[in-house]
Amino acid sequence: MCGIVGLHLKDHSLHAQLGTLLSPMLEALTVRGPDSAGIALYGAEAPPDFLKYSLHSAEADLDWAALADTLAADSGTVSVTRQYGSVAIVTAAGPAEVFLNRLATTAPDVRVVGFGSAMEVYKDIGTPEQICARYDVADFAGYQGIGHTRLATESAVTTEHSHPFAPDADLGLVHNGSFSNHATLRRRLQDNGCHFDTDNDSEVAARYIADRLHRGDDLGDALRMVLKEFDGFFTLLVSTRTQFAVVRDAFACKPLVVAETAEYVAVASEYHALATLPGIEQAAVREPQPEEVHVWSR
Repeated sequence: MCGIVGLHLKDHSLHAQLGTLLSPMLEALTVRGPDSAGIALYGAEAPPDFLKYSLHSAEADLDWAALADTLAADSGTVSVTRQYGSVAIVTAAGPAEVFLNRLATTAPDVRVVGFGSAMEVYKDIGTPEQICARYDVADFAGYQGIGHTRLATESAVTTEHSHPFAPDADLGLVHNGSFSNHATLRRRLQDNGCHFDTDNDSEVAARYIADRLHRGDDLGDALRMVLKEFDGFFTLLVSTRTQFAVVRDAFACKPLVVAETAEYVAVASEYHALATLPGIEQAAVREPQPEEVHVWSR
């Protein structure tokens, strides 16, 4: 039931290979979830006072340049840096709230699947191989990435329901498992003003973590709160601009393998997804124990 992978590169000489290394890791787990797949990649940061927005349109061939010009007419520079038919990465100056409100008014059928200074998100219906090829993931240079291949069990197979969930700047989450009390936590977050895009239980965890970070928790503390408040069977991989973290529930029945060398930290639902990494034979390989929170920082 779903597969997750992640790669946190410590060695700067490997940054040019991020996409090349991460793509086969995700493709190796296709059998764990053929419905949809996605990846959050962290690389070159947007210029000062700019953010990158990962956009997905209901239209197959939206004129992204025209949309950028329309969005820029009100409040400054908006530019398209990558585009793939219904998907584009757009950079825009100013606060995220201003851009997001303007986009919702100007192009309500365009969805924001992620944003931040360093993160780009590509997710869609299809297998990992199809998604990685469709969005040229192998060509991406950067220092960190997380990926997911989904077997839908409790909500629709759509781009919006696929992972990663990225509810806040440079925050990404992928999840293997299910939460039994997500409806209760969703209502509580909604009562506090939180907006949801889907009925997916994983989105609840992502928005819960975002809320904890806004309240002042560091990522490790936020994940320890997940252990206290969420019921179910789950393994989570969560990334921010500077951190990379994993946690498993008290029963740890959803698999995860961690391989660490001086050059990288790599995680995957199954070891064979790590087998193509350089130096994997010398890596320290372990399985995180129940309720252990592991955080790596840049």
